[in-house]
Parts: sequence; structure tokens; C-alpha cells
Amino acid sequence: MNDSASGDSIDSATGAAAVPDHDDIAGGPTAATDDTDTDVIDTATDDSTTDVDTPAERDDPAEPDDTDTPAETDTLDTPAESDDAIGEVGETGETGGEAGVTFADLDLRPELLSTLSALGYEEPTPIQREAIPPVLAGRDLVGQAATGTGKTAAFALPILQRITGHGKGPGPKALVLTPTRELAVQVSEALHRYGGELGTRVLPIYGGQPIGRQLKALERGVDVVIATPGRALDHLSRGTLSLGELSMAVLDEADEMLDMGFAEDIDAIFAEMPTQRQTMLFSATMPPRINGLVKRFLTEPAHISVGRERTAGGAESPITQTAYVVPRGHKPAALGRVLDVESPAAAIVFCRTRDEVDTLTETLNGRGYRAEPLHGGMNQLQRDRVVERLRGSSADLVVATDVAARGLDIDQLTHVVNYNVPSAPESYTHRIGRVGRAGREGTAITLAEPREHRMLKTIERVTGHKIAVKKLPTIADLRAQRLEQTRSSLIEALQDTADLDRFRSVVEPLADEYDVVEIALAAVKLAHEAGGTITEEEEIPEVKAWPPADGKRGGKRDGAQGGPGGGKQKAGRAVGPGMTRLFVGVGRTSGVRPQDLVGAIAGESRLRGRDIGAIDIADRFSLVDVPSGAADDVIAALKGTSIKGRKATVRRERHQKK
Repeated sequence: MNDSASGDSIDSATGAAAVPDHDDIAGGPTAATDDTDTDVIDTATDDSTTDVDTPAERDDPAEPDDTDTPAETDTLDTPAESDDAIGEVGETGETGGEAGVTFADLDLRPELLSTLSALGYEEPTPIQREAIPPVLAGRDLVGQAATGTGKTAAFALPILQRITGHGKGPGPKALVLTPTRELAVQVSEALHRYGGELGTRVLPIYGGQPIGRQLKALERGVDVVIATPGRALDHLSRGTLSLGELSMAVLDEADEMLDMGFAEDIDAIFAEMPTQRQTMLFSATMPPRINGLVKRFLTEPAHISVGRERTAGGAESPITQTAYVVPRGHKPAALGRVLDVESPAAAIVFCRTRDEVDTLTETLNGRGYRAEPLHGGMNQLQRDRVVERLRGSSADLVVATDVAARGLDIDQLTHVVNYNVPSAPESYTHRIGRVGRAGREGTAITLAEPREHRMLKTIERVTGHKIAVKKLPTIADLRAQRLEQTRSSLIEALQDTADLDRFRSVVEPLADEYDVVEIALAAVKLAHEAGGTITEEEEIPEVKAWPPADGKRGGKRDGAQGGPGGGKQKAGRAVGPGMTRLFVGVGRTSGVRPQDLVGAIAGESRLRGRDIGAIDIADRFSLVDVPSGAADDVIAALKGTSIKGRKATVRRERHQKK
């Protein structure tokens, strides 16, 4: 359904929308209630139906044992907990860009305007302001906007407008594909909330839940289906989902779906759709591979690119991005040091593997933090409990794989920490999107090893944001920080003098024998030490040159000893937990670069770029760390494959230091 023949590109300047926090983030009054007419079909509680585990029901492709993909997740099954569905519309008078533009100016139906007004929303965010008009006009659309800027409403409102009044047939009029179960629930709740006066029948379908209720709901008839690719394909193969009446299709977070290996599933699903339809593609990032989807499934689309929302003062919604350079063996201590100084209200620490998550969680708990692990090796109930403990402040930290990188929104979350530099800029973007959502402030911290400086530069170049490299806090810095915390606590206690009267019976007798200042000093000492001492802390070695002065990748980089024979393995570098080092028989003299090795492995095996660990390139060979559970698959996949035009021997490295 493309009414226009032109394929113009709309590039919006970022506007300023201060997005209010709403109590429905935690399941409050603006979540789905019984006084609305919209049918939200709950499929999460049917325990009487057995969910048959067939390959098509998966929400993620097969993957190695030691790594996680975002598809394994869905930390939440409660729809009212998402920010992207509800925190995406700004309050009156606080947006930038086209001043004074309201939802009423976008020609939305009165029912939608009434609902938005009741929810307290009047002015659209930049992505909504630019996307809604061409979609209402019937155009296909490609929309890029940062996480938390309101992409969901940008397609949810036009869907509700365009499908209303076309009858209540059994088949859906619109299909939204999302990469994860949680995001499917989030989008479903947004459609339900915005379409409260339209009676729209909305159904989320995804794996990991009983399928019986889904089958009954589809049999009764639905208007909008929000699905993960695996479960949508399963219903299509069963014949329980028909797309013959479909008029609108949406690919939400398309880059993530491609990262997770859903390309073939998407092709199969679109093959079942009518050719005359309107298609929208939304994503936080637009890597080149997205172009293939656009060419196959969209017709002369409008292109919209919108950055992160700005505050009323015009500055970007502040996510402070910093990095600390840390030798590998000192990273656990460095993480504890940084967390001690930062004192986050709540934080997520991202790791590469499940083993690393479990080990680091134990280390942080030993340091006195209340840390919880979150990864794909846990069942849905366990994940839900972890997130609820963080939301309820009974946990300080969640140590997670990228299982939590989509849709997770916790009001009090202030910090995101990358324990390793993400291997792809897109992964970095999605991770730090957990803070700074809907205009809230946040801090993103990355612990980088000396060899990872080029990856940091790549992230800076792709994201367009400077990552400030700071000196790791010293023991003296930590002591000063803790003293300041003690001082702040004392000032707070002194504000409520009435609560201090019960301690007079202790202080007054002591004042007869000791100086009052000495009594105060002793009390402060006890209060300060109650928070823990740091007498056993050791200084973490400082990395002298960052980046390396010569800026070279080869030769003696990071301690590698080069030579005519191609160089020896880097001295002393151990293989990370859960990783196996592979020998690849091509090196620098063949023109091989790290991206060539990553591309060959990701292209031929089930691994994604972010799953691949350290890479060392010598003159005649390369060493690549991959998850142990996938090592044999990678070796088999690369047999007979050419890298830079040369056949390469691939095997396990013989001498691996753990």
C-alpha cells in the first residue's frame, strides 16, 4: 500500500521532549484495566496446555552453550513494565523541533486523541512527529531512532488509525515482528493502551509460554498480532495464523533480528503476506545489512533518522559515557573499585558469557554487593524474580549477558557497565540504552583492556559520541569518597534532631569524662567503619600509554614477540573463562584484519560478531578466542572457506593457558 511514488528522505533534527515517568511502569493505574474496550488476549497464564517444543517455536536460533543471545530472554512477562511503550510521548511545551506541534495536528482519530489526552500526552516526540504523517498517508517507512525515543508509538498509533473501520475478520490486519518475547509484550501493551476506545483485538504470541491460549485467541479472531519470528513461523506452519487479510507489517528492532539469525524466518513470514501491504521498519541502528531487508520488503519508503531526544535546554539527554583501561587480571578488582566510587542506585553489568556472569556475581557478592545473575541458562521464572528484586531494591546489581539488552526498563537504574568492550557498536548502543530512557540521566562505564583501544574508537566513530577515558580511582580516591559518603550521612542525620534525643543518655555521661569533639570523632569513626574498610585493597597497576604510542597492531603489540617466523603467541595472555583459542593459518602478510576473521566466523557459523573474543594477528597466522561450546562448529564451518582469497588451516591452538 504505497500511495506515493517518491522515495524522499526525511532527516529530523532532534527535538526536546522531557518524558514524564508514569506509575504504570510498575503496573500502576495507566496499565491495562477492565474499564477499556480493547481486548488484550492474555496468553501467559494457561498452565493447562502443554507447549510442544518444535524447532519452529524457538525465539532464537541454535547457539553455543557458553554464550547468550538476546533472544534467550525475556526478563519480564508483565506488560506494564516497559518504558518504550509508555514513556515515549513528551509533555506539553517541552519538545524541540517544530514548536507547538501536538497530536491533534497529526490528523489522528478522535478516539486516539482522547486516550492520549487522558494519559497526559499532547506533544509527539521527533520520531513520532516525522513518522506518523507518511505512514497515515500509506507510505512504507524506514525509521531510525535511539532507544527510548518513542519508536513504538510511531507505528502503534498509525496502525490503530488505519485498521479501524475495516471490519472484524478472523485474520489479523497488522503484524508486528519483534526480536524478543519481552518486546512483544511491551508493544502489545502499547497498542492496548492507545487503542482503549477502539475495541482493537491485540494478541502477543511468543515462545516460552503455553500455546493453547494463543490457538484459541487466533481461532476467535484478532486485529493485530505482535510476534517473535519463531513463534509466528510455527503458527503459520500449523495453519493457525493466516496473513491473507494483512494490510500492515512492522519490523521492530530489525538490526537485532538480523543479529540473532532470523533472516530466513523473516523471509518465510513475508512470503505468506499479500504483496499489496504497507511495511514499516524501525531500528535503533542501521547497519548496511538492513538495506537487504529494505530492498526486499519495502517499496519506495520514506526514510527518517532521528537522534536521541534533547532536554529543554537543548543539550542531549545526558548519558555520561566513560571508560577505564584495566589489565585483564585486575578487572574484577577494578569493577569493584569503580562501583564503590560511583555508588549506583541500581546497575546492570554486561558480560560476554554465562560462566563470566556467574563468576563475577560471586565476586561482587563477596565484596558486599547484593548482586544477581541474569542469563539464558535461567528459566523465565528465575529471570522475572531477578528483575523484580532489582526493581524492589532488594538487589543492587544485575550481572547479565545481552539477555537483558532489549526492553528492560527500571526507573531507578542509573548505571550500565560493560565488563568487556562490546565487539559491535550496535551492541554498545543497545546496552547503554538501558539508562537515559525517556530523558532520564544515566552513566555508561566500559572496562577496556589495553588491546581494545581500537574497538573503543570504532564505537565512538559509529555512535558519534566521545567516550572519555579516565584514570582508574586509586585507594586514596576510594577513601575520600567513603569519607564524603559518611559526611553526607551525618548531615542528613543532623536534619532530624528529634530522632537524636534517644542517644543523649549515651553522650551526656561521656561528656563528663571526654572532650565532646573526641566523642564525635569516635562516633564518626564507628559509623565510617560500619560501611567496610579498605585496608586490604591493593593498588591496580596503571596502564601507562593509552592508546599505545605507536598506534600499531602488529609486531610487539601487547607483549607479542614478533620475528621473521611470524611471531610467538602473546606472552602470558590466558584464554578467558568459557573460551577456546583457535589457530587460523593466515595472518598479516595475507592482508588479514580482525574484521576479516570476525566476518568469516560470523558468516559461516552460528556465532555473531559479539560472541567472538580476543584476536591476535601475527605475520603468518592468527589466534581467535571463541566460546568453547562452539569451537568444533567453527572449525567445521571454516573448512574449505577462503579468508582474503586464501584457504586457511583452522584448528585448536595446542598450548592454551587457562
